[in-house]
Amino acid sequence: MVKRESNVDRVYDALRQMAVDFAFKPDQRLNESALAAQLDTSRTPLREALNRLVAEGLLTFQTNRGFFCRSLTPKDILDLYETRVAVECEALRLSCSRASDDEICALEMWLAEAEPMYLSSEDTLELLTLDEEFHLRLARLSGNNELLRMLASVNDRIRYIRLIDLKNMCARSGGDPEAHRKIMRALAARDAKGADTAMRSHIEKRREQATEAVRIAFSQLYVPMD
Repeated sequence: MVKRESNVDRVYDALRQMAVDFAFKPDQRLNESALAAQLDTSRTPLREALNRLVAEGLLTFQTNRGFFCRSLTPKDILDLYETRVAVECEALRLSCSRASDDEICALEMWLAEAEPMYLSSEDTLELLTLDEEFHLRLARLSGNNELLRMLASVNDRIRYIRLIDLKNMCARSGGDPEAHRKIMRALAARDAKGADTAMRSHIEKRREQATEAVRIAFSQLYVPMD
């Protein structure tokens, strides 16, 4: 039983990364036989892993047709950004009242230590990882594990687009950690309204670039790179 579960987890981890990275084209039907051979597994653990990814919104399933990669449209991405705003603002509101002074101080110290990397790194994935980590740590202060789980799920489904957007942003103006500082100042002051305003401004600024990022994503996914 342990061996079987570990095999399912192995297959799930591999497929999950492929789905997050759009290793499958948007709306592409997945070839289960080819995937089973590629991942050196049988159909049963493969199906279990695929069903888990459907439940997470990273894949879709159509009766009598099989599993498909999720769609990638401006509306899909805008929906996810709206969800992110709702989740993060509610988590931040709770954090303003529930987080201890020590927890807030610890996050301020983490942000101060991470900021030099954010300003100097040219690795887009590293920058995005730092950004996601800050927002997850912030949400964790809410004490609400469901909000934290929802945020992690949204992060996975918009990561590909956010990488493109972040690359374009850095090319234009470089990294800008001031938005995180504004959020932290409001949190430290227990200013829920100010924190909400700072968070909404931070996320919605990036949401405005979603349509362009989706267009670039399609060019990268379907046009061979030199």
